This record gives sequence, C-alpha cells and structure tokens, in this order.
Amino acid sequence: MAKKAFEQIMEGLQDALAYVQGDDEAVARVVTVKPADIKKARLKIGLTRDAFARTFGLSSATIRKWENGERVPNGAARILLTIISREPEAVLRALRCN
Repeated sequence: MAKKAFEQIMEGLQDALAYVQGDDEAVARVVTVKPADIKKARLKIGLTRDAFARTFGLSSATIRKWENGERVPNGAARILLTIISREPEAVLRALRCN
C-alpha cells in the first residue's frame, strides 16, 4: 500500500515537473486548492501552521496567506498540497525516509 501511494506521489510530481518544463507530451492536470482545503489538510495531520511550514519547507506567512485566501498556491506547491490532503500519511512516511 505504501509503495503504491509513493508511486502515485512520484507520478504526480513528475507530471508537474514536465508541465512546468514545457513538455508538450505531459498530461496537464488542473488541480484547484481552496483555502479551506489547505487548513483541512494541515489539521488532518495535526500540525500547527509553524510545524506544517517547517515540515514541508514553506514559510508560516505563506501558509497563513493561503489559508486566509490572500494568496493562491501555484505550481508544485498546489500539487504538494493536493497530495498532502489526499495521502498525508504517505507524504510523512516519504519525508522520514530521507
């Protein structure tokens, strides 16, 4: 199960990188992340804004602005937040492997 989740995460990240790099053969997937989704994902794994930011290499101010709807995550951040909301345990396991 963990291997399948990790493979799905990697596939999503590879798609995102190919899209950002302008790969015409990349499958573009539109992922929308709402402010409430960000907070829900953070609370789902039981982290404060500061802890969430440290865990995923983001700034606390950025998390606050996303959750308040002042800014919208884009690119890889949007993909990461989607993966965190769908498979939080897999993401945390993958980060512990490093």
